[in-house]
Parts: sequence; structure tokens; C-alpha cells
Amino acid sequence: MTSIPLFPLNTVLYPDGYLPLQIFEVRYLDMIRQCIMGEQPFGVVQLLDGAEVRKPGQQETLAPVGTLARVVDWAAPLSGLLQIKCMGMLRFHIVSSEQMKHGLWMAQVETLPPDKTIPIPQEQQNVADALGALIRTLQEEKIPPEQMPLQPPYRLDECGWVANRWCELLSLNAMQKQLLLSQDNPVLRLELVQDMLTENGLLEE
Repeated sequence: MTSIPLFPLNTVLYPDGYLPLQIFEVRYLDMIRQCIMGEQPFGVVQLLDGAEVRKPGQQETLAPVGTLARVVDWAAPLSGLLQIKCMGMLRFHIVSSEQMKHGLWMAQVETLPPDKTIPIPQEQQNVADALGALIRTLQEEKIPPEQMPLQPPYRLDECGWVANRWCELLSLNAMQKQLLLSQDNPVLRLELVQDMLTENGLLEE
């Protein structure tokens, strides 16, 4: 087990996902500075109850599964403000967690194994093709790399990578996001994403 600081958010970070953040709360400014100096990851976990910005008397409920994040770039444009860019690493399961006096959450976690590298089955090839088409459209619109919601390398031939990118792009509720993040089988995760894309009319038959 490993002890890590947590960053509860109203979103879910998936492995290899890109997450830009603006940090201004004291509890997180100190944490992120220490992570940058020590080249250590922190945990991004979904808030099931409570708000991202701390309020007096607020109770925060954390999801049981999150993702380790590493800071790949940062800037401090103003005193008391950090702008960071993070990439998702391994998923983890929270064994126990505790909120410190100043509001920071610390947790004992067990990391979960990375997705096995499994090629896209023919039945789900349209899911990968649709993601490839979306990436090409964004590139043709000349969106700056740092503003792209997906970061290279684009592994469009891997079940886990394709499924995770769609998980980030789709408008899903908290329960759906947790279900997909907790799914250990990347092929099954891709099948679930395919069902959601089909229901929303986003896939060609």
C-alpha cells in the first residue's frame, strides 16, 4: 500500500488522460509544490458529494477508485496561483482515507494493474474509427496541442486507450464514470462505450 495526497474533483481522470488544472486553494498549492519538487504523483478521485472548493461544515464523499496523476508542466503566473498540466497513470483503490486539519485528504491506496494491450476487435472497430475521425477534425481545426482534449501518442489500435478517451469525452453521470473506471477488462469497457455511443447516435452502423 502507498500513502498519497488526494485531489477530489467533479470529474474523472483515466489512465493516459490529460488534465489541466488551476490551483488556488492553500491546501492544494502546498501539495502540488511538494509533488513537483519530489516528482511524486497525487491521486485524482471523483467527488460523489460536496464541492471542489472547500466550504465551512461541508462533508466530502470520495469515490472508491481513482487515478494517479503526474505533473508534466506547470507555471505560476500570479502569487497564489499554479497552472498545471497532468497526465493520468495507474488506477488505484482507496483502502482508507483521512482529511487533515487544513482540509487535505490523505489516503492509503493499492494501485490496480494497467490495462493489458489488447487489439481492437472487429466488432468494435467503428469505436476506434470514430475517435480517429474526431482527432483528425481537431487537428484540421489547428487547435493548439496544449488545448487538445487528447494527447499523443494516439493508440487507436488498443482497446483500453480508445475506451478511456471516449470515457473522458462523453457526457456521463458519476455512476457511469465510476463503473467504467472500475472495469478491469478493457474489451468490456470498450463494449460499454460502444453501447453508449450507439444510444447517442454517435456511431455509424
